[in-house]
Amino acid sequence: MASSSSDGRAPADMASAMQLETSSETPSALPPTQGPLPQGKLLALDVGLARIGVAVCDGLQLTVRPLTIVHRRSRNEDFDLLARLAHTEQVEAVICGLPLNMDGSEGPQAQTTRKWATRLAQALRALLGRPLPVIFWDERLTTFAAQELMAEPAGGPAASLGEKHGKDVGEDAVAAAVLLRAYLDAVATGEQLHYGRIDLPLRPSSGPSSGPSSGPAGV
Repeated sequence: MASSSSDGRAPADMASAMQLETSSETPSALPPTQGPLPQGKLLALDVGLARIGVAVCDGLQLTVRPLTIVHRRSRNEDFDLLARLAHTEQVEAVICGLPLNMDGSEGPQAQTTRKWATRLAQALRALLGRPLPVIFWDERLTTFAAQELMAEPAGGPAASLGEKHGKDVGEDAVAAAVLLRAYLDAVATGEQLHYGRIDLPLRPSSGPSSGPSSGPAGV
């Protein structure tokens, strides 16, 4: 992690850093057409109740590799670890899987994921000293695709998703890589990106803060 934020404040542990964020803040959920598409490395998250699969692409957004799996403990601990990964990989944005219903509609799980991602965006800003855009992308069937890829023999199509890394880090990370590959392919073909995004200002707005829960989180 960085030793200090952009205003010279040394980031403390996760609990104290998160106290800097305000629950009254309402981030913008912009369609990507209203915000620039992020350049450079991206971190993708396949968010589950027990685990978060993590993948990353290179700075030219050409190759994707599964990175790791975060075994969820508490919201603060999860956010702290994700911030450390974002810092280590020097990413410019986060691609967050959105668990849509099979008909494309949003149910309670998708809405919960959006709320979780808002808290993640606030935590990343507090810990990294700069906001990272969080872009939502359809994660339907990513787990199924990951299972198929991991079952393929060496040298198959899975090699394009970092096959040798994926089998080391596990299915959830490969699912995140599938998600990231789908997003990058959509960007490359000019597909309309319509799942929304979170763009926070550089500094949190003022207002009373109750602070996020430090206990075990849902999604």
